[in-house]
Amino acid sequence: MKGFDSEFRDLDHYIRVITDRIWEGRRIDDIRRYYSDDCAVETPSSVSIGIDPVMAGTRSTLVAFPDRRLLAEDVIISGDEHGGFLSSHRILSPMTHAGPGAFGPPTQRGVFARTIADCVCINNRIVYEWLVRDQAAIARQIGLHERDLAQRWLNEREGFDKATMPAAPAPYVSFIDSHPLAQRYAQSYQDVWCGRGATGEEGLFDDQVIVALPGGEMAVGAARAGFWQGLVAALQATHFEVEHLVANERAGRATSIAMRWRVRATHSGVGRYGKPTGRPVEVLGISHADVQQGRVLREWVLIDDVALWMQILQPQATV
Repeated sequence: MKGFDSEFRDLDHYIRVITDRIWEGRRIDDIRRYYSDDCAVETPSSVSIGIDPVMAGTRSTLVAFPDRRLLAEDVIISGDEHGGFLSSHRILSPMTHAGPGAFGPPTQRGVFARTIADCVCINNRIVYEWLVRDQAAIARQIGLHERDLAQRWLNEREGFDKATMPAAPAPYVSFIDSHPLAQRYAQSYQDVWCGRGATGEEGLFDDQVIVALPGGEMAVGAARAGFWQGLVAALQATHFEVEHLVANERAGRATSIAMRWRVRATHSGVGRYGKPTGRPVEVLGISHADVQQGRVLREWVLIDDVALWMQILQPQATV
């Protein structure tokens, strides 16, 4: 890989090694080696610029969850050394809530939560990142409702005020794969958000598909539809966009799809988020899927319910 240290065989190896060094090895100063000075990071509730916020966030997470591990489940890749790579890295983190921090006083409870990080990588550095973590799963496992955690964070931050993410650095351009499976998968989400059914494209999902859902929930087969029905009943989409889409075909394995998507909506119905408030909300989601013989057998859907509750509970501005 042009511009990357010779020790790295490919982008999959690069992402796994540097993640292990920073998190498993607790080599936090390596962030300065592997992140660009002006790296922008977007989460569903925040935007940060530069290395210092990345390092501060890593340290504060390790104070609250000192034994946190980052177990790589998959790295789904797009791009090249000329226009920049993107790694969509799905992680399962077992950890113990053993210290103070954003989640409140330590509860000593064990937690499992997923994160997907989409990282633009150029010349041995992460230069841009989108990160979605299942904050609701953490909240529930330490004894909180995600709504109550959202209210706490609103109080601490004096409201929900998310900055605008700057444009990704040239020459990187978001990849939208023309692979038929990737296109069918993206269309299934378009159909759901546009009210054309809560299960997506007919025949794409296996009857026994296993799905990991927000809040640490799981669904099998037709039960998957219940999540989407509750979501779209609550949030009436005004705009749906696929920001990144790729299918990786790998010998001896299922075809893996990664898709980052964004919805702008109005909280106008009864469903996942209580009584309708009419508030505008934005949903930043990342989904992964494993496909064999043209059917999705496993799927991972990540959105941040805490960030959504923060937008819904945000006090109305007064004139």
